[in-house]
Amino acid sequence: MTTFASALESADQLTLDEQEELAATLQRRIAERRREELVQAVKEARADFAAGKIKPTSVAAIMKRIRA
Repeated sequence: MTTFASALESADQLTLDEQEELAATLQRRIAERRREELVQAVKEARADFAAGKIKPTSVAAIMKRIRA
């Protein structure tokens, strides 16, 4: 398994253009993984709601819990 340090060392061997492309590629992959996580969280929340585990609430109530 590649360590973070060895990945950085490998990236240092690339040209500046290649490093920029690598960074852009990583950003796109990270964004896609975050979207997949969000889709999964929404699916789970919908299933919980359908099963009656979650009840509708107001934005004010949600904000009150966040601030507490």
